[in-house]
Amino acid sequence: MDMNNFFNDLQGKINQALENSPAKDIERNVKAMMTQGFSKLDLVTREEFDIQAQVLAKTRAKLEALETRVAELEARLAAQASAD
Repeated sequence: MDMNNFFNDLQGKINQALENSPAKDIERNVKAMMTQGFSKLDLVTREEFDIQAQVLAKTRAKLEALETRVAELEARLAAQASAD
């Protein structure tokens, strides 16, 4: 048996031992408890957050464009009022 096969075999046995160990059960239980706890909180996923950030950025851009447009219209009205 060459060294490469020996280490692959050893790694496989270690992985199998870890899969069957109580530590793996504890990890699963902790993950389940955390998932259950997080589900009770009012949280959003990263994907939902990113989508809302994009919506907000688009809304800000539209607001800035509208503010510029209103300022231009107000300037025109002011110029017309002073011309009359």
